[in-house]
Amino acid sequence: MVSTNQSLRAKMIACVLGLAVASQASAAETYQAGVEASFPPWSYVEGGEFKSIAVDAVREIAKEKGFNVEFKDLPWTSLVPALASNKIDVLVTGMFVTKERNEVIDYTVPWWETNDVVLISTTDKRTIASALCCDAKVGTQSGSGWERWIDDNFVNGEFPTKVTMQTYDDPIAATEDLRTGRINSIVFSADVAADLISKGLPVKEVGSITTRRPWAIAAGKDDPKRLLAVLGRGDDLTDRDSQEGANQIQH
Repeated sequence: MVSTNQSLRAKMIACVLGLAVASQASAAETYQAGVEASFPPWSYVEGGEFKSIAVDAVREIAKEKGFNVEFKDLPWTSLVPALASNKIDVLVTGMFVTKERNEVIDYTVPWWETNDVVLISTTDKRTIASALCCDAKVGTQSGSGWERWIDDNFVNGEFPTKVTMQTYDDPIAATEDLRTGRINSIVFSADVAADLISKGLPVKEVGSITTRRPWAIAAGKDDPKRLLAVLGRGDDLTDRDSQEGANQIQH
């Protein structure tokens, strides 16, 4: 995880460097940055301070270049509506690029890709196949690309697998329900899964799904603060939340 986080931090610094350049034109400019502080390693609170790969990189460059960023903790399902209504200026968190979101917000060039991981309890004997079929109860984050992927492929897809889905506001709540048997498996990104395992929580990886989800920083539609002019607009967006992922499950 240390080397991965260092690589992510380097990519984030390169990505948000343009924001720092933009700030030189108006030194006292303050940007409102939305985060969801319950999803490490992408955003969390430590010692009363917002932390994450993205948050730390933005804070470092803001300090170096002399502009201001105010971080606002919002529920995950409120982030995109807040950006779309100009209540915040940028999303500094791990967010998948999707065509649906791009209808109401704009993105930078994607700076990271991740695959998905299926987690089960450390005491469970399920395989990845039985974790995603046969009356299994599958947990994931509410309003996420994972929720849509599970619904499209296993709940309401062309060949449903008798799966029911439970959504959560944060991964810890999902992990607790997994521990107590309320659900049978969890689908999160490889990064989130690795963070849960590294903390000693009673979960284990039973398999991965090659989705190559692109992650990017998001700004308001049509870039009202002109952030993407220097951050790098992601015009060629690919929506990878499709049924293709169901054919790329790795045990």
